[in-house]
Amino acid sequence: MNSDFSSSNAEALSSFSTQWNDDAATSTADDRTTLLSIEAVQRYLNRSRASVYRYANTDPDLLNPPYDPKKLNPEIRSNKDAPLEFRPQEVRRFAEEVLGLNPTIQVQPLPETVTISLLKQILQELKAIHTLLETQQAKDP
Repeated sequence: MNSDFSSSNAEALSSFSTQWNDDAATSTADDRTTLLSIEAVQRYLNRSRASVYRYANTDPDLLNPPYDPKKLNPEIRSNKDAPLEFRPQEVRRFAEEVLGLNPTIQVQPLPETVTISLLKQILQELKAIHTLLETQQAKDP
C-alpha cells in the first residue's frame, strides 16, 4: 500500500481542512456539504472501503460512541441509518497520527505535448519580434 498521500489527495484534504473551524462544536446545514463520505475518505486514504469501516469508530450498540484517538471518528448521527460522514481535519488527523501517513506534494514537470511545443515556438517568435521592435525603436529616435 502507498504510505503517502498523492498530491491531489493532499491538496484536497488541505483545502477541506481550511474550510473548517477547529473550534466549531456543531454542524449546520451548510457545514454538512463539506463533510466527507466513506467513498471520499477511501480515496484520500488510498484504502479499501472495508478498511475505512474497520478504522471508523462505530459500535452496533451505541449510536455515537465516545471519541477514540486511535480510531477514525465520524460526525454525530441522529439515527443508525444515517450514513457515516467525517470532517476533513479528522481524516487528516487519523492519517497522520494513527496511520503514519504524511501528505507530500510532488511537483512533476509536464510531459512534452504538441500544445506545449507549439506554445514554446510561439513564445520564441514573440521574443524575436520584441527584440526586433526594440532594435528598430533604438534606431529611430
